[in-house]
Amino acid sequence: MKTMIKLRLTVGVAALAFCLASIRPVRANSAVIPSDLPVEQALLTSAPAVPPPITRKHASKVIVNLEVREITKHLADGVDYVFWTFGGDVPGSFIRIREGDLVEFHLNNAPDSKMPHSIDLHAVTGPGGGAASTFTAPGHSSQFSFLALNPGLYVYHCATAPVGMHIANGMYGLILVEPKEGLPPVDREYYVMQGEFYTTGKFGEEGVQPFDLEKAVDERPSYVVFNGAVGALAGEKALKANVGEKIRFFVGNGGPNLVSSFHIIGNIFDTVYEEGGTVPSQHNVQTTLVPAGGAAIVEFQPKVPGTYSFVDHSIFRAFNKGAMGMLKVDGAGNPIVYSGKQSDTLYAGTSNEVAAVVKKKSPDVAGLDTQYAKGKSVFLQTCFACHQPNGQGLPNVFPPLAGSDYLMADKQRSIAIVLRGCNGEVSVNGKKYVSSMPALSVLSDRQIADVLSYVRNSWGNSGQAVSAEEVRTVRQAPVSDAAAASTAAPAGGSSAFE
Repeated sequence: MKTMIKLRLTVGVAALAFCLASIRPVRANSAVIPSDLPVEQALLTSAPAVPPPITRKHASKVIVNLEVREITKHLADGVDYVFWTFGGDVPGSFIRIREGDLVEFHLNNAPDSKMPHSIDLHAVTGPGGGAASTFTAPGHSSQFSFLALNPGLYVYHCATAPVGMHIANGMYGLILVEPKEGLPPVDREYYVMQGEFYTTGKFGEEGVQPFDLEKAVDERPSYVVFNGAVGALAGEKALKANVGEKIRFFVGNGGPNLVSSFHIIGNIFDTVYEEGGTVPSQHNVQTTLVPAGGAAIVEFQPKVPGTYSFVDHSIFRAFNKGAMGMLKVDGAGNPIVYSGKQSDTLYAGTSNEVAAVVKKKSPDVAGLDTQYAKGKSVFLQTCFACHQPNGQGLPNVFPPLAGSDYLMADKQRSIAIVLRGCNGEVSVNGKKYVSSMPALSVLSDRQIADVLSYVRNSWGNSGQAVSAEEVRTVRQAPVSDAAAASTAAPAGGSSAFE
């Protein structure tokens, strides 16, 4: 009898111990999470803004409310697209939490949505990264919770079938699980995310463009852009910084297909956290790979002022599909670090006599009508690297467009050159240039008309605008006729094809 009582007591004690163990505070990476965590609402920001660093030293229950909206927005000049979004923008809202936080996540699908949606957060440890718990019909809201076990910078995206189509329509963003000790302090943080868009029309073809599934499957995007649109981070929307500030970019790649070769022209990354990890993995980096569905953290410190372009260095994506942004850095120059041009002299080469370009200065065109404004956008996207933003070209290499007798002498010839390219010697303003211009037939008739109208009325040029009909006529003309038109030279000049 005593043995039976002792056995029952032992079993009872064991059962009580099991029950007590089952209600102990949860552990996350050995950090005890109390059951009565303080509660806070997550601060979500739209790109390129980033929520401020987390300064608290304890875990919290963080409530995230993220709304899915299907919305027609600007993709490029004259081009609209029906984006599927997390938070109304592409990329989706930036989410910043702390390692060890308990996240209560609410996914809300707007009542006017046409599709069900879900979310897969790569920061989640659990089936589908949350997708299995968040399949949400229009006008409904889903909730689940997860523990932020692993610090790092993670992509999130929709995971409703067909998954690729949802991502390609803009359903991706970044979530930062900040390490308990925080990231090293910097002066500025920015949110930059690359993505591809597969439209039925070519790059720049105007109107509301539908999604093209065949192009997506074949991985042939019409657009590759930062933050959801061509020029989203350029011109007046350029990111800003000052000389000497420490800058951190949280860089993501929503894909759905292409790997990004992220590069800032004229700056070197002091530190790179590869693939979104929290350990500095490399220093003094020129270009870092960001895989589709992946991320990276890059830090750098501009030493001299100027406007710095950042690109996907798969370079045709930058100059022909939109993968370009700008960082405008203000402050005092440092001629020891970077002098700027110090001389411009004649160079005869080994066999050809090449003359220097006569520099000219003229104000930018004011009061541009809609066509000229669109043409300027095409120029800054496609042409400025060779011809320079002020139309001055590169001495001894690319002839100037500013005040160019060659450009202004023959409108049809200029159309033919843009369509079919130009190789050989040309004479511009009495100076000879030997170089090559590639054919830009990928541009639409309207884009070519707009950009030629812009350059023919900029930087001291004054001429007739070019119409899309004129471009179409040259495009459809037999090659022999177009070549004949393009070889006509201005008085005292050489032809393009001599």
